[in-house]
Amino acid sequence: MPNRPVEIGPAGLHTARAIEHLRLARGLTQHQLAARCTALGRPMANTALSRTERARRRCDVDDLVALAAALGVSPTTLLLPVPSVSGDDRRGC
Repeated sequence: MPNRPVEIGPAGLHTARAIEHLRLARGLTQHQLAARCTALGRPMANTALSRTERARRRCDVDDLVALAAALGVSPTTLLLPVPSVSGDDRRGC
């Protein structure tokens, strides 16, 4: 029986968006963020980071911890939805 890829759920989608949002907010390229993760002991290619941000690759717990450290936030921050900045919902700002 062939293996089916595991679908990325809501927390994975929030994480993907949060990683990209925080990376851009810090003015980092994917290559720079991947290099920071590698320097922290979690080797990561920028292609892996790109696939993670596009929710084409699962973010395992080791990636989550390294990415959070590289972005200067707690791992929990990456698991939560990115606050909305629309005119309808300004509570997250």
